[in-house]
Amino acid sequence: MIPPLDRLSGRREVSSILGLTTPLDGRPARLVARHFLGSIHGAEVRTTLRYFRRQLGQPLLIVWDHLRAHTGREVAAFVAAHRPDFRLEWLPGYAPELNPEEQCNQWIKHDLLNATPGSVDAFRRLVRGRVARLRHHPELLRHFFDHAGLSIN
Repeated sequence: MIPPLDRLSGRREVSSILGLTTPLDGRPARLVARHFLGSIHGAEVRTTLRYFRRQLGQPLLIVWDHLRAHTGREVAAFVAAHRPDFRLEWLPGYAPELNPEEQCNQWIKHDLLNATPGSVDAFRRLVRGRVARLRHHPELLRHFFDHAGLSIN
């Protein structure tokens, strides 16, 4: 009898929220990220919105898909209480191809395809490293907007 395999990676135990800024006025696109253990819920979204606002230093137009964590009451109440800081726009129901942030996710996942971290912490470090690497390629970040069919002036 063959013994069962133990899962070595913590892929399902680490979740990331990425923010991708639009490259405007000659400035390059920027990537900001927060990483969490476990799944993303409203509390993580609120924490991340505060963090992104501080990191980027200006009010944000947030373009979201309809992930449950984005559409919950507590997130809606948070955004409503901080109207000067956040404006929401929604993507169609299921349209990952229209979301440049999804291209970031796919790039990172592809880069980690054969990774075999021995712990959740090791996997989290790998993800953070891949995000940091992607940050240093603004031309690739801009390509994600082009891939989504978004015209950037």
